[in-house]
Amino acid sequence: MAKGKNDDWLTDDEQRAWRTYLDVGTLLINQLGRDLEPFDLTINDYEILVNLSESPEHRMRMSDLARATLQSKSRLSHQISRMETAGLVRRENCESDRRGLFAVLTEHGWETMRKVAPHHVAAVREHFIDLLPAEDQEALRSALTPIAEHLRAERGTI
Repeated sequence: MAKGKNDDWLTDDEQRAWRTYLDVGTLLINQLGRDLEPFDLTINDYEILVNLSESPEHRMRMSDLARATLQSKSRLSHQISRMETAGLVRRENCESDRRGLFAVLTEHGWETMRKVAPHHVAAVREHFIDLLPAEDQEALRSALTPIAEHLRAERGTI
C-alpha cells in the first residue's frame, strides 16, 4: 500500500474531502435507487439492464457481467435469479463452454429499459449533472479517473 504525506491521520482538509465524497456517493446512489422504486427496480437491476442493453445480442457471459457490475459471481447469480423471476432476463447455456452461462435481456427487460431510461437520466441530471457546472464536471472526472484506474488494477479488472 502506498504511503501518503502523513502516514498516521488525515489532515482536516483530507478528512473533509473524504467524508464529503462518502456522503455524496451514498446519498446519490440511495436517491437514484428511490427514483427507480416506482418501476420495481433496484439500482443493481438497472445497472444489469444497462449492461445487457448495450451488449451485442443483448447478452453477456455471467463472468463478464459480474466484472462489469463489480459484483461477485455469487451475488450476481442471486441478482439474476430475482430478475429472471420478474421476467427481465433469462440464462442461456454457452455452447462453446459447458460451464459458461449467458445472461440475456428478455423482450420484457428491453421494454422495461426503454421505459425507465428516460426517468433515470432525468434523475441523474436533477441530482448530479445540473448541480455541477461543466468545468466542475470535467475536474471531477479528471480527479476521479486515476482513483478508478488504481482500484480496477487492484481488483484485476483493467
